[in-house]
Amino acid sequence: MLTHSGKSSNLGSTDTFGKIVPVSCFRCLSLSSSSFLDDKSAKVFVSGHRGLVGSAIVRKLTQLGFSNLIVRSHAELDLTRQSDVEAFFASTKPEFVIVAAAKVGGIHANNTYPADFIAINLQIQTNVIDSAYHNGAKKLLFLGSSCIYPKFAPQPIPEDALLTGPLEPTNEWYAIAKIAGIKMCQAYRIQHKWDAISGMPTNLYGPNDNFHPENSHVLPALMRRFHEAKVNNAKEVVVWGTGSPLREFLHVDDLADAVVFMMEKYSGLEHLNVGSGKEVTIKELAESMKEVVGFEGDLVWDSTKPDGTPRKLMDSSKLAAVGWTPKVSLKDGLVDTYKWYLQNISW
Repeated sequence: MLTHSGKSSNLGSTDTFGKIVPVSCFRCLSLSSSSFLDDKSAKVFVSGHRGLVGSAIVRKLTQLGFSNLIVRSHAELDLTRQSDVEAFFASTKPEFVIVAAAKVGGIHANNTYPADFIAINLQIQTNVIDSAYHNGAKKLLFLGSSCIYPKFAPQPIPEDALLTGPLEPTNEWYAIAKIAGIKMCQAYRIQHKWDAISGMPTNLYGPNDNFHPENSHVLPALMRRFHEAKVNNAKEVVVWGTGSPLREFLHVDDLADAVVFMMEKYSGLEHLNVGSGKEVTIKELAESMKEVVGFEGDLVWDSTKPDGTPRKLMDSSKLAAVGWTPKVSLKDGLVDTYKWYLQNISW
């Protein structure tokens, strides 16, 4: 039942609890023995279950037959309150924990409320990770974001680009908190020999995405604009820039699949990138979106407006090396997301 409760180094990699070993050993030493899928009645706490990521993880686990999922709304459990989180873990004793809860927002929000973005995310992470460990959880997966990497990281971005240069100033506070989450998992693994791992997803989209006209990301923003243009019989949709920048997108259901894979198969000190490995130009994305939505007007590019970062692609080869690859094509993912949009957002 669902209880209502949110590069590769040339020198070597690391074994389960931090010892440096040759690169050739990476695969075998990264395989987990947690047996996550062996007991579908195990108690699994998914924090942030109402968000884009958490809701997809709950859907996936439910489809797999997990019968003892633990979720809590913010009203039921404020993850920033240490004593409340400690009491929750002491009473529920989850065996597996997936940290998908986070305070997120766009450029304006990050610039306006930097203290909130660093403090709230640090509080959530610290409380959940520490309480999970002290209450006997077998394994924990912490989910971060591609924004952890330097603004001028090499492309595609490898895991060891972390902390090699300055961050993008517009999301620095959020990124620093997420980096701290990775390091906290590594510290608990090294000191306590506890199975805490981290995954860093690329740009995500899918059901439960944010379609707000003022602060949504490029993919849901384009979907909403094309839909509104269609229903209003607009003659054109104007998009900023030239359409040349390259971006990577991953359907959130693929991320949920990767989460299950990592919980079952991966146990390593290093965080792993989780991406589709496929690039698309913003122009290609917009043209695909126009087709999926059924907008018959013109697509116009305003080249007087900025393009933004020319390329952002994650190197997810390490996760592929231990056996996981995405399944949802961009076209299929857009169709799925637009169907959800029509049923839940459009009016």
